[in-house]
Amino acid sequence: MNFFEHQDRARQNTQQLIGLFSLSIAVMIMAIYIATLFLFRMAPRVWWHPGIFLYVAGITIIAIAVGSLYKIAYLREGGSVIAQELGGRLLIPEMADEQGRQLLNIVEEMAIASGISVPEVYLLERETSINAFAAGFTPNDAVIGVTRGTLQHLNRDELQGVIGHEFSHILNGDMRLNLRLVGLLHGILFIYLTGELLWRIRGASREDKGLPLWAFGLALMAIGGIGLLCGRLIKAAVSRQREFLADASAVQFTRNPNGLTGVFQKLQKMDSRLIAPGAEAASHMFFGNALNPSFWENMFSTHPPLTERIRRVGGLNVSNLAAMPSRNQVRSPSQESLTMGFAGGSGPTPEQVVNQVGSVTPEHFAHAQALLSQLPESLRLGVREQESAMAIAFALALDTENIEIQERQIAWLREVQPAELVDKTLELSSEISQLDPRIRLPLVDLAVPVLRQNSAKECQRLCKCVHGLVVATGSLSLWHFVLQLILWHRLQPSINPISATTVEFTCIEEIWPDSLLVLSVIARIGYSQPDASTEDIAYAFRSGVFRLPKAGEQEKPDTPLTCNFTELKKSIDRLRLASPKLKQAIVDACAHTVLLNNKVTQSEADLLRAIAMTLDCPIPPFLNPQRGVSKQKQSSSKRS
Repeated sequence: MNFFEHQDRARQNTQQLIGLFSLSIAVMIMAIYIATLFLFRMAPRVWWHPGIFLYVAGITIIAIAVGSLYKIAYLREGGSVIAQELGGRLLIPEMADEQGRQLLNIVEEMAIASGISVPEVYLLERETSINAFAAGFTPNDAVIGVTRGTLQHLNRDELQGVIGHEFSHILNGDMRLNLRLVGLLHGILFIYLTGELLWRIRGASREDKGLPLWAFGLALMAIGGIGLLCGRLIKAAVSRQREFLADASAVQFTRNPNGLTGVFQKLQKMDSRLIAPGAEAASHMFFGNALNPSFWENMFSTHPPLTERIRRVGGLNVSNLAAMPSRNQVRSPSQESLTMGFAGGSGPTPEQVVNQVGSVTPEHFAHAQALLSQLPESLRLGVREQESAMAIAFALALDTENIEIQERQIAWLREVQPAELVDKTLELSSEISQLDPRIRLPLVDLAVPVLRQNSAKECQRLCKCVHGLVVATGSLSLWHFVLQLILWHRLQPSINPISATTVEFTCIEEIWPDSLLVLSVIARIGYSQPDASTEDIAYAFRSGVFRLPKAGEQEKPDTPLTCNFTELKKSIDRLRLASPKLKQAIVDACAHTVLLNNKVTQSEADLLRAIAMTLDCPIPPFLNPQRGVSKQKQSSSKRS
């Protein structure tokens, strides 16, 4: 099952969740209806009263809807809300201790290897148990929370296994489902809280007619308790199999089942429970069981038994990974072939590209470590400091080949930014220009967590400044388009937090012109060499078009469409609203267009990855041997 199938499965699970939730509401309505009959002393004389039933059903549905909608609106800003509710604090690199820096390093490596934005990391300082979670609506706005006990009791391999487990939840669409579950089940909790309020005012009413108000409140608490148990059952039904999948994915990411097994063995002797009051609502999000064990644990637990998880992880067949480089033997990029992490020396097929979306291989993980290890200390520190991170974003937009254009850009920048920031931009630009071109996109992602700490207005201003630097060049290059596309997309959780991207298009006919336009640009970019003919470009374009669904039924031009980057941006924005299956077809068609000549230039790789990332289809980096790293001294796996 690939990334897109996981996304569709998550959507199906959401529909099942709504069905189970509706069934729970029906049970609660009947229970409250019966309690109401006793309140007015109508039972057992009259068991069916349509008016009272409709009244109870209406009030119950409204109460649950209000509770759920309130929570859903509260969670609109994403996973950071959950992390803060659980007592987490944002882990800022310059304020992190040695354990915290090690955690940040692992998260950065895995994010770059998988092609997603580097998640914000929250530390649950008061929690001494071993546990972690991932929360968010999309891979672009994910956050990871880790307890202090996890950092204290796990070694690097074990911590890497836990983070790999959480990245699986990010990449497989589990987070959105989990947040929706929190929002929906809060409505049931609202019934319980209403009953608790009525029970507390038990002395206020002295009337002896019917069931006392406090007793009715106690009945609501009992009914709400039943609803909570139903909620636990729903969470268990949704969560358990996803945990097995995440365990297997963590082993695939790291090629080290011993790391994850070591965590489970420590959990058998230690604890994964949380003391935070919000642990009940978010229990299904955690790596381990966050709640106190109970008599009904096997039925209501959101996590499989540790013995079963150990057995399954221990039984995974990793022999096919034996030929891959060891985690501590990171090859230089100069030794890598254009394989995207696949066995053999031949180039990847488009099908392999599609299957690698939303995934991590050990080779990509090693590749990410190698790229990070070549970063100068000034850039490693710069991506973790506010002013330097902004300077890096500006430096990436500077023209390093034409000094006259760069001077024009700097002159414009001095008009809108402080002199110190401009000088810092020039200093970092000189260092960035000497790096492997493949480090540019990872450098953007490394700077994003710090840039997101700015206000929405400041993030918008940053994007406008980058756009101003591009305009100052007098022409828009492909790299400038990619930079703006990625930077704007990565900063969206801060600029305009949204709960989820709504699926608006489920038929290829609705986005056919946009698909043609994207394939046209990719074909022209891929065959922009002087020796390429117009026939080559047209053939590459048609090859991509025929990979789209129902291509034989649609109108197809013989040659690529003519467009500009503004029109391309609008088409990509529309494609973001397509269903996962349509996105799979689009990425597949783009990959066929790029790989038709069995070569991937840096420009093609950047554009293909930028389009896929903007569609929330994280794609691992291409492993391209065009430029090696001559000064690489050591693997970043040995970093603290």
